[in-house]
Parts: sequence; structure tokens; C-alpha cells
Amino acid sequence: MKKFILIGVPVLLVAFGLFVLISSNGGPAGPSGPSPVVVMETTMGTVKMELYASKAPITVDNFLKYVDAKHYDNTIFHRVIPNFMVQCGGFEPGMKEKSDKFEPIKNESYNGLTNDKGTLAMARTNKPHSATAQFFINVKDNPFLNRSEAQDGFGYAVFGQVIEGMGVVEKIRYVKTTDIGGHENVPVEDVIIKSIRRVEPDQKAGGK
Repeated sequence: MKKFILIGVPVLLVAFGLFVLISSNGGPAGPSGPSPVVVMETTMGTVKMELYASKAPITVDNFLKYVDAKHYDNTIFHRVIPNFMVQCGGFEPGMKEKSDKFEPIKNESYNGLTNDKGTLAMARTNKPHSATAQFFINVKDNPFLNRSEAQDGFGYAVFGQVIEGMGVVEKIRYVKTTDIGGHENVPVEDVIIKSIRRVEPDQKAGGK
């Protein structure tokens, strides 16, 4: 299923995922208390991500259900836009669509977290409460995706932050892309997610 994001007048078809608030001094301004941490192993390196369960409890719970079900294993980054975001979680190599395992969730874009560089957010269709498995990582600040500036009055729910491996995200950001079967901005060479797994908050990722 194609999912949409409004960018000014044009509509970009994207299937999204996760974001988090960045404080004025440039660091993540996440909620207090322990936050779940996951490590994503890809063919371009390792990315460690913190999830803000107290700010986005529905979204984080849903994401972790997909993680625990190993849904993301052998999926790809299927939409890469270097001045916007990198998107994943819904297709296997060869652009084979992967079925969702759980029902769509409520859009938690009201949680106060903003779509800043390095944050994670859920993808959805033009229906506000349609996010399932697909998510994206913002590679720049995208304030127009925030609830306060969204054309549809909802925006996209941020639920996490890259805490290690942003250099890997930057490499993915600039891969060569093409159009395949009606899908735009598809990497020419598959960037595969080998796995996403929970780890203890102080456990180091395997790479950067």
C-alpha cells in the first residue's frame, strides 16, 4: 500500500516511521525515565535508536511488537530522499511488499515531539490513524510534518531518536536511487535491514 506525506503542494508517497524532539542546544530532549533501546543492523552498518515510550506509548508499543515479531528482518530502505528522509519497514528485496501483522494505530503527533534531524516517525496513508509497520528517519529538520504545521492538522508522530550510527544513516541518505514499478526514490542497490533487536540501554551498538 502506498502511503502519503504532503510537502507544500506536491504529495510524496512515503511509508514512515519515527521522530523525536531536539532541544535548543542540539541534543535529544526525550522524556524522563528509562526508554527502550533497539539496534538496527543493516548492510551499510549499525544504527542504535532510543524510543520515547512515555511520550508515544501507543507508537512505541506497536513498533516493539513488530521488532519482537522479527518483521523488519530482511526488509529494505525502499524510499530515500536526501533532502528529506529515509524510509523502511514495508518491503523486502526486489520491492516485494510485506504484509502488516497488526492493526493500524492512533496518531500520537500531539505528543510534543518534533520532526527534527535524526528522529524517527511512523509512516501512514492520507488517513491520520493508519500507521502500521513502516517508519522513517528524518535526515533534516522537517517542521512541516509536525502537528502544528501540518496541512491536514495531524502530521506525523515522532517516537524515537538515533543515538548512535547517524553516519550510517547519512550513507544511506546519499545512495543512488531510481523509479521501480510506480515507486519513486528506490535505491538502485538494496540497503537491507538484517535485523532490529531490543538491547539494554547501556549496550553498545556493533558499529557506527
